[in-house]
Amino acid sequence: MKELEERILRDGKSLGGGILKVDSFVNHQVDPLLMDACGREFARLFASVGATKVLTAEISGIAPALTTAIHLGLPVVYARKHKPITMPDQVYLTLAPSHTKGRMVELIVSPEYLANGEKVLIIDDFLASGQTILGLVRLAEASGAKIVGIGALIEKVFEGGRAALKPLGVPVHSLACITSMEGDQIVFGEPE
Repeated sequence: MKELEERILRDGKSLGGGILKVDSFVNHQVDPLLMDACGREFARLFASVGATKVLTAEISGIAPALTTAIHLGLPVVYARKHKPITMPDQVYLTLAPSHTKGRMVELIVSPEYLANGEKVLIIDDFLASGQTILGLVRLAEASGAKIVGIGALIEKVFEGGRAALKPLGVPVHSLACITSMEGDQIVFGEPE
């Protein structure tokens, strides 16, 4: 998606070690018009998968998941990283490595909001190694839900996440695919 790529080039920062800082428009400060355009594009790409819910991870995935869900007319469920006291004792929980935090994080969903028979579309901010998305897949599968598609705003192709998701056999779409980040140079291309 040209608009997202241009914004990454203008305001994104390669911090080295495969880390791309997009805090000024995706995950600390959010550009709602850009996220709306991304959500509209995801809704177009996934219109035919028959999703009944959109699932994402707290917190960076919420903006693109919400705008996607608006355009699809679906509810959004987001996996929490900390269990609030309002959540029931029995939950779906998994661990996933966080590249930016440098440690494992919990992903928790209440069974109230993810049920057997749901058709789940996963939308997240990044597809890198695929481990966070696979954590979301484990949560959905634990509930008896079926994954019908996966979308990421930004894919870092060189980290191999798409290959990790391939066995799922569902459509995977990224709106901006980065093939290389060396120094301060960000290069876009096609997924492998």
